[in-house]
Amino acid sequence: MKIEKIVKPFYDGLAEHKLLGRKCKECGAIEYPPRYACNTCGYHETEWVELSGKGVLHSIILPSTLNADPWNASLGDYAYGLVELEEGPMFNCTVFGINKRSAKKLRPLLPLPVHPLFADKDGVTVVFFEIDKVEGIK
Repeated sequence: MKIEKIVKPFYDGLAEHKLLGRKCKECGAIEYPPRYACNTCGYHETEWVELSGKGVLHSIILPSTLNADPWNASLGDYAYGLVELEEGPMFNCTVFGINKRSAKKLRPLLPLPVHPLFADKDGVTVVFFEIDKVEGIK
């Protein structure tokens, strides 16, 4: 897969199991996934910063026939959800370790802490998230 120069640092970070975002030089807001202009204040100058990867899951959406992903399923149980990183960015992503039964138990406990999970997909490292261990829930 050919990676454009402009996003190469992002994918290089993923290959090293690091999350990189863009920090606005004007207001300090952090964009993840990275963008080259600030969505908070509109300023045009941003810089690469490493993110902790720590965050919380705010929602759980189980895959259905229309949005199921066989590649994801080959890695294990998963759902989709809104994740907020401790640095502030919020985004929708795939979260592993959730099935129909556990989703029912987990939803009342939201928000739940998550951490990044890196995988190789078609020769490129990609990132997903996984719920931190929750006692009594599988």
